[in-house]
Amino acid sequence: MDFSNKLTNWYKNNQRSFPWRNTQNPYHIWLSEIILQQTKTAQGLPYYVKFIKKYPEIKQLAQANEEEILKLWQGLGYYSRARNLHYSAKFVVDKLHGVFPNNYKDLLDLKGVGDYTASAIASICFDEKCAVVDGNVYRVLSRYFGIEIPINSTKVIKEFKQLAQKLLPNKEIGLYNQAIMDFGATICTPKKTKCDSCILQDSCFALQKKKVNILPIKTAKTKIKKRYFNYLVILSNKNHISIRKRTHKDIWQHLYEFPLIETDKEINTKQLSDKEIFQKWIPKNTHTITLFNTKPVVHKLSHQHIYTKFWIVKYNHSVTDSISINQLKNYPVSTLINNFITEFNL
Repeated sequence: MDFSNKLTNWYKNNQRSFPWRNTQNPYHIWLSEIILQQTKTAQGLPYYVKFIKKYPEIKQLAQANEEEILKLWQGLGYYSRARNLHYSAKFVVDKLHGVFPNNYKDLLDLKGVGDYTASAIASICFDEKCAVVDGNVYRVLSRYFGIEIPINSTKVIKEFKQLAQKLLPNKEIGLYNQAIMDFGATICTPKKTKCDSCILQDSCFALQKKKVNILPIKTAKTKIKKRYFNYLVILSNKNHISIRKRTHKDIWQHLYEFPLIETDKEINTKQLSDKEIFQKWIPKNTHTITLFNTKPVVHKLSHQHIYTKFWIVKYNHSVTDSISINQLKNYPVSTLINNFITEFNL
């Protein structure tokens, strides 16, 4: 088909250079795809390099400690990806005898791998006829073919997949899949679209109908939830600090943080110290408490905004769940906590 041939030829002359494009090693491709889920390439690239350097083979990743992996992942966000990465590495090594799945169907058995990731690995590494459909592909197809159905509705996902599958060429499947994604990332961009240099401009619906800035259509975003975090930075006179591991199913699962009191709104010092849980952790007349940041630090995630206050609690006794302050930087923490550690110079 002319559409796919044009994109493939364009890609051969204009592709961006990334280390995962110099290999068909499925472990390397899988690693890059997991890192780049919900992450811009510029941000994900140094993490890919770090992981490949530390774990050049999947066996080494499988044998690693989860905390070590989370620490290496720190700052990349969506930490469930790192946990799934570790889980799947162990699955490949222990259950599949170290042999990486070589087809779309079996790739779906890996935790954290869905249709897009399985299609990308199967086509790039094994030239299987599987179309990739990510945000870039949605945008290119929506504009070129004039698809005016919201791309984030469950109804349209199947339709886009079917269309993308029909557009696949008979050969160089992986090359074409990378081409359409790269085209969406560099030419048919969300804003400041480069229509003047577009190889598809003569037959693009959105350009002809002046709907480039309208398509693709998205339904209203999910309402943002507000949460109020009060972190207790409990410092003992023995140069120890209290930290705990987030074990419940929530954001930052398995990362470390300071003792946390979550409230339904902002609170002051008295309201904090009157909390039963605070008094359980810190008995009266044994401490001093000061607020580090007068205005809450607002940490924005996709569906929630975290309004955070850091309370410095100087405690005259031994601290529960404590470590030496010198060890703090060895533990995997969220970007929110890491920024505080840096600013407070712990």
